[in-house]
Amino acid sequence: MRPLSVVIAGMVAGQPGQGGASWAVLQYALGLRSLGHAVTVVEPVRSLAPGSEAYLADVVGEFDLGGAAAVVVGDDGRTLGLSRERLVDRCRQADVLLNISGMLRDPELVDSIPRRVFLDLDPAFNQIWHLQGADMGLDRHTHFVTVATNVGRRDCTVPACGREWISTLQPICLDRWPVAGEVVHDGLTTVGHWRSYGSVTHDGVFHGQKAHGWREVMDVPRLVSKPCLPALAIHADELRDLAALREHGWQILDPSRLCGTPSGYQRFVQGSWAELGIAKSGYVVSRSGWFSDRSVCYLASGRPVIAQETGFSDRLPTGAGLFSFRTAADVPAAVEAIAADYAGHRRAAREIAEEFFDSRRVLPALLGEVCGG
Repeated sequence: MRPLSVVIAGMVAGQPGQGGASWAVLQYALGLRSLGHAVTVVEPVRSLAPGSEAYLADVVGEFDLGGAAAVVVGDDGRTLGLSRERLVDRCRQADVLLNISGMLRDPELVDSIPRRVFLDLDPAFNQIWHLQGADMGLDRHTHFVTVATNVGRRDCTVPACGREWISTLQPICLDRWPVAGEVVHDGLTTVGHWRSYGSVTHDGVFHGQKAHGWREVMDVPRLVSKPCLPALAIHADELRDLAALREHGWQILDPSRLCGTPSGYQRFVQGSWAELGIAKSGYVVSRSGWFSDRSVCYLASGRPVIAQETGFSDRLPTGAGLFSFRTAADVPAAVEAIAADYAGHRRAAREIAEEFFDSRRVLPALLGEVCGG
């Protein structure tokens, strides 16, 4: 494929302190750049959060994105990073827009790009919101891509919304995520938010947040031989849930301190013994096949993953390096298997990342679908 000019719209610096969210976008940007494509990263925000400018400067410097990244602020379109004039020019020359959740809507930036991809990293929620009348911007796009790898299957209830969806796995830049060494956090870790936004009901089925999924497996720390050490953002007012987490043995770590930057997030993931990945309940009940970009980082680092089943095991191998669970009672056997042959499961985890998530495989396949070869 000839080199393309690609604009990627996603969350990078508008809300500082979200190192994992930044990595989710950077995997696309750095992966495409390593393939020889020209990349522009843009994030639209209604207003600037404190520290956004410094955070953007740090990300741009660390990942050599100077002249290729901008935060667009408010309705007037003023920018941090790239000037408005240069950003408009780059968009006019672009071949493809990868627009995460349709967040970039500025007509001057979007309308001239011939292939406009709605990139769905939040399956079921984006589609249900659209059906319930929210303007998700589907009509402004020419192609529709989702990480719901089971989309279109009879047992997957993610609505199609009258569109033809292309499914993709989450990419990772393996050269940026080498096999990790020393274990610093000797237990089951993860990174996440207790709540992200409101839950939704569709066709009588409740699609909840991570909080709802977590409550279903609250007993895990009492069942396993390793401490459970999630870096979990949970509001101090969630008194009942905080008390329940403590009573059941969850040792909550501070994600803002440990994972607030891309480098901090990477250190935390790579310093962990293994991940216990808990999904939003909406991903589970829809059997979307969603698999976390965070879990991919663990796998690439040679850190085994025990992930809540969303239907992903229909596409990914489990039982070595990667385990799925449906209930808390499924987790202890996975922990003991990993402990019995940690080196072997570390190798298997990396092999899964290489075979299924390598950006040098995932991204050419995605562009081929969008650009026709």
